[in-house]
Amino acid sequence: MAEGSGYQQLKNLSTIAEILTVAIRFETTARDFYNAMQSKVSKRLRYLVDELASEEQQHMDLFTKLMQQDNLAEVLQQEIERPASDHKFSDCIHLPELGDAPDDQAILQYALMREHAAMEQYTALAKTAPEGPVKALFMLLANEETKHKNDLEKLYYEIVHSGGV
Repeated sequence: MAEGSGYQQLKNLSTIAEILTVAIRFETTARDFYNAMQSKVSKRLRYLVDELASEEQQHMDLFTKLMQQDNLAEVLQQEIERPASDHKFSDCIHLPELGDAPDDQAILQYALMREHAAMEQYTALAKTAPEGPVKALFMLLANEETKHKNDLEKLYYEIVHSGGV
């Protein structure tokens, strides 16, 4: 097949199951990161990393449950276009080295970056997913990630811009 728009389009397709597998890795990495940060962050952020770890676990559970539903086997094999934001989302699987005593600003910046990448990814996937439970899940997650990002931005402003760091 010649290099052209048809080839590029095929190259940018993934099954919904493949996309969900990457999403599970994304959420697992985040959960593990936040759990590891629990004893390293300042007391004022401990509740936050605990909440973030819990939210990531919930997302993992949603994806895993969806992938295990026999009645969705055919849907999971459908191919959809990978979003332009896919590389940012995949890059989030690689964790930063923040040391044994990361400052609040570094934790918040990392969390904001992840929430932004997830928001973009799930929004784009919701637009291209077929009507049904997968589309509904991506829409739900896009909305959740947007809310999380907004909440983190407020907290970042309170801590960083009001002299807290």
